[in-house]
Amino acid sequence: MTDRLTRLAPDPAAPVLIAGPTASGKSAFALEIAERAGGVVVNADAIQVYSDWRLLTARPGPEDEARAPHALYGHVPGSQAYSVGDWLRDLAPLLEQRPRPIITGGTGLYFTALTQGLAEIPPTPSEVRAEAMARLDAGGRAEMVAELDPETRARIDTDNPMRVQRAWEVLRATGRGLAQWQDETPPPLLPLARAQPILVEAPKHWLDARIAARFRAMVEGGALDEARANLADWSPDLPSAKAIGASELMAHLRGEITLETAIERATVLTRQFAKRQRTWFRARMRDWPALAPAEAEA
Repeated sequence: MTDRLTRLAPDPAAPVLIAGPTASGKSAFALEIAERAGGVVVNADAIQVYSDWRLLTARPGPEDEARAPHALYGHVPGSQAYSVGDWLRDLAPLLEQRPRPIITGGTGLYFTALTQGLAEIPPTPSEVRAEAMARLDAGGRAEMVAELDPETRARIDTDNPMRVQRAWEVLRATGRGLAQWQDETPPPLLPLARAQPILVEAPKHWLDARIAARFRAMVEGGALDEARANLADWSPDLPSAKAIGASELMAHLRGEITLETAIERATVLTRQFAKRQRTWFRARMRDWPALAPAEAEA
């Protein structure tokens, strides 16, 4: 433990950034640092901000929260849209407080916006968002990608529906491509040179096994009961409905698929999501100091 802290987070005052794919052990490592060396564990996962899914999104439980302070977990209603700009505004006061923040999560865009800056794009009108969601629901992602400006199309993950939707909405609402807005980005809230970045690397074979075991453990540990509690008010249009496994568990509760099928489908979706995360990290965080996954386990 001491060797890892000295090597990866030697400054007891500087903020720590821990990025990594889902199920890679990054949250456990962040908690270990906070408990042993001081700090507040701060969420950098776009789904763990929502209050209606705790078990399914692997948010820290009461026992973890008792070991060290946590922030920006489950503080947003599942019906409320929450952007990276919202996250930066919520995070800003924590950067000025002590103990230092230990920011951990798998949403690469959050870390990029924090350390490189975020373009100040006007809010998307509700009618534009509704049109974008309707087109995606109708299978129109490829057509939406084709309509983007070349600079934006080359810059985003075009296989990620959320990124395509965001880029298309910006172009439709402002008449300017997302790439152009990004090129006019103001200074970052926390330049990387002022932080202690750590990237948890996770080989596919190692991570796939953990993902399968973790989702099954989530279900056995109460995620199905959590889904049942959310069933009455649940809609696939809710911002929090993007939680992986939510749609599958709801389909099981409605009698449409077996529980085993729901688990298998959610496991596949989680593996696909982890692959997209690893691709992002390789492209955007190649200079971050790496932590082997075996080391990341507390």
